[in-house]
Amino acid sequence: MSPGLVIGLIAGYFALLVVIARVTSKGATSQTFFTANKQSPWFLVAFGMIGASLSGVTFISVPGEVGNSFFSYFQVVLGYLLGYLVIAKVLLPLYYKLNLVSIYGYLEHRFGFWSYKTGSAFFLLSRTIQASFRLFLVAIVLQTALFDAFGVPFWVSVAVTIILIWIYTFQGGIKTIVWTDALQTSFLLIAVITTIYIITKELGWGLGETIAEIQSSEMSKIFYFDWGNARFFPKQFISGALIAIVMTGLDQDMMQKNLTCKTLKDAQKNIFWFSVVLIIANILFLSLGALLYLYAEQNGIAIPDRTDGLYPLLALNHLGTFAGVVFLLGIIAAAYSSADSALTALTTAFCVDFLNFEKREENEKKPIRLKVHIAFSVALFIIILIFNGINDDSVINSIFRAAGYTYGPLLGLFSFGLLTKRIVTDKYVLAVCISAPILSYIIDMNTGGWLGFFVLALNGALTFLGLLAISKSKK
Repeated sequence: MSPGLVIGLIAGYFALLVVIARVTSKGATSQTFFTANKQSPWFLVAFGMIGASLSGVTFISVPGEVGNSFFSYFQVVLGYLLGYLVIAKVLLPLYYKLNLVSIYGYLEHRFGFWSYKTGSAFFLLSRTIQASFRLFLVAIVLQTALFDAFGVPFWVSVAVTIILIWIYTFQGGIKTIVWTDALQTSFLLIAVITTIYIITKELGWGLGETIAEIQSSEMSKIFYFDWGNARFFPKQFISGALIAIVMTGLDQDMMQKNLTCKTLKDAQKNIFWFSVVLIIANILFLSLGALLYLYAEQNGIAIPDRTDGLYPLLALNHLGTFAGVVFLLGIIAAAYSSADSALTALTTAFCVDFLNFEKREENEKKPIRLKVHIAFSVALFIIILIFNGINDDSVINSIFRAAGYTYGPLLGLFSFGLLTKRIVTDKYVLAVCISAPILSYIIDMNTGGWLGFFVLALNGALTFLGLLAISKSKK
């Protein structure tokens, strides 16, 4: 693809987002930035959350990972359904009852000041790392498709990506994101469906033959019941449920969108339809992964050392210009739909949880919010550069491994608050939440990495036990 075409695509796409941002941010206040005045249509939130949940990780890394772990990732996806059920029936009613802006306000209500700050701090750490990983993927693609042709260094492509996101989110916040995410989800799903169609056409297969070829390949294997295998089904299923709970239900980014719905009932409908479409979308991405490997094998194309590079390699260099166009639109949409909401959620959590934003005058809020928004943009930029220097694994694995350590304390905190009526010694909570991930890491390293994604469950359990040790019965 010519650099000029890539520039045109990015410019056109960005212009569309700016137009939406201008329309949705009219008359916006700080309350609009954080809650969209609780006027978001549930179906729009549900559809937009697909893009935010899938992100560039699913778009690139899940298809690439099929060559390493086949369809076993779908075991994790099935576990998501159980996790979303818990979110809809347990967490959302709690958040709406307490009328929360930051969901970590529950921890202050249940335990106290230090628990509240600890929970929010772990979210800030978790989401900053995740957003950085996801943007890292897109920056690599833009570097390959555009910036290398002009001799522009990697750090510039990263900076451009983050600046573009910041420009269209700084004013309207979550109200803008609800609408832009819905648009970006459309581009993302159109891209994967179109790519599947192009590959099957190149291979000369119809729908029935495509399904048969995927099913007959070793890559279609889903279930593993050997307990010694890192892909052991019960472990993966439970991990999936816990990942859904912590990365959606205990995550300010994802819950902030749900809390913009008018009523609890609307938010619950949103989660139901979101989970259904998400399952279908993951089937499409896994199928795309199998087709990418089958196409590469049939055409004698070498698989990149970093499997995340397979989809970009084929789309940009082997499947024709149209495939390259839809791929770029898809990956840009995937990146923006996850990163824009992440920046807004990080800004929200820090302003509300650490700067006592709700107690400030309106004329104080905007300049503070802008500074925080810029600070997190800079943090993402730095972490992406670090990750580019040290990462040698598929990003999907990196994200979930990191989530196991950073979200574990949140899982333990919320579980202890919801499942017990005991009172903790609040000043010791931070020590417990720091110790649990360290112990989890030591155990994981001494079991040869067998835990995999299940380290999240171990981390949450250790946090729960630590809280139990510093608690007493409620009088």
